[in-house]
Amino acid sequence: MPHIVIIEYDLLMRSLLAEWLAADGYRVHDLTDDNAQTPSPADVVIVDVQMPRGLGVERLRSARRAYPGVPIIAISGQFRAGLDCAGPPAQALGVERVIAKPFGRKTLLNAVRSVMAPAVRDTG
Repeated sequence: MPHIVIIEYDLLMRSLLAEWLAADGYRVHDLTDDNAQTPSPADVVIVDVQMPRGLGVERLRSARRAYPGVPIIAISGQFRAGLDCAGPPAQALGVERVIAKPFGRKTLLNAVRSVMAPAVRDTG
């Protein structure tokens, strides 16, 4: 079963993401910044980028250090509305995909599937 790690400070958003992913058959480990230093194995990492507090880049660096080689999806309410891509915005942040909040379940699941390695998708 593929394993997704969520690094999100907001409890309600973290719970919603975990619920959507678990309902689709993923194993989910959700973290806040306080417990993010204890990595668990992951197939995909979803990181909330809180740009207003200046934590966005550091959160992404920490996630990359904790999960080297694992695809990262950056989510934020500070991204341009409707942004959901793997192009230049994602490359600028050093992630595989970016998604603007708010987004729906289908957008999240499509993003996870798009970054997950084919071998992992096939075992799910």
